[in-house]
Amino acid sequence: MRFTHETLPQRVVFAAGASPAAVAAEVQALGGSKVILIASDREKELADPIAKQIPVVLRHEEVVMHVPVEVARRARHAAAGAGADILVSVGGGSTTGLAKAVAMTTGLPIVAVPTTYAGSEATNVWGLTEGETKTTGMDNKVLPASVVYDASLLTTLPGEMTVASGLNAMAHCVDSMWGPRTDPIDRALAHEAIRALAAGLPAVADDSTSVEGIEQTLYGAYLAAVAFASAGSGMHHKICHVLGGMFNLPHAQTHAVVLPYVLAFNASHAPEAEARIAQAFGAVFGTQTASAGLAALRQVLDAPRALRDYGMPKVGIAKALGPIMTAIPANNPSPVTEENLTALLEAAWAGDPIS
Repeated sequence: MRFTHETLPQRVVFAAGASPAAVAAEVQALGGSKVILIASDREKELADPIAKQIPVVLRHEEVVMHVPVEVARRARHAAAGAGADILVSVGGGSTTGLAKAVAMTTGLPIVAVPTTYAGSEATNVWGLTEGETKTTGMDNKVLPASVVYDASLLTTLPGEMTVASGLNAMAHCVDSMWGPRTDPIDRALAHEAIRALAAGLPAVADDSTSVEGIEQTLYGAYLAAVAFASAGSGMHHKICHVLGGMFNLPHAQTHAVVLPYVLAFNASHAPEAEARIAQAFGAVFGTQTASAGLAALRQVLDAPRALRDYGMPKVGIAKALGPIMTAIPANNPSPVTEENLTALLEAAWAGDPIS
């Protein structure tokens, strides 16, 4: 057994119903005295109680999906003008992503308060979009110093967003099984994350106010993100990043649609990973294969089915083909050709049954 695994330094606090006090404690522990609170107008009701407990010098509300470079530039300028010494983000992956964009150039620490299951808060991965191109990278400066998970903040998350965001977390698990830097520790974390997500998401779908179900799902999403941060972006994420940036597709829904096609594509060439994924799903659904387990979960959740439902044009498949081919890691389990990648994208675009 030969591998190198790096564990990222981060403090994680689970505090159901107590995020204002928990965030205040984290800000104080980090020595923060001038906070920029990043939260979109949609998150105002969730962010207001937190804002009352911390020394906010500026509230920044311009949050845009995929973090366009011009939006990041304005947030960085605002942080400099306010003389901030710490960032607090309250929101989903786009909000966390914007805080990361500011941290990348300023070095300011982040206290992240997630309101979805995006997982960005647990990684040192950043993403910025310019025109139709989304660029991602890794930088330890963007890793939030603290994360506060408060299940009560997710009780009002719309059902469709819960499903898409949870399946985005599941995509972190699956890609972690064969990512370019994956190791046995990543696979162990991803295995437990799949089990937790498969158990938690149906509970939340059945009762969106179930704190127990939300916490189980948050736990799974966190483990998935930790595994993903170490293993790196595999085929699935490379496809989704290209499509999301090129066609401005909704992030979580794109991941939810593409995942079963990539799993089926790679499973036969990655028997150990397939067996681990199958075992994790089987513990919840009693299924025998990885694809069957994911299909069972998707059926329970009534998951997103087709890229065309989210605005991707069919002619975009040919346009995206080259950039995706270039981005997919060389160690992807199954050989990738223009022909089989085109077939995968066409099936995901139409929402065809998995063959």
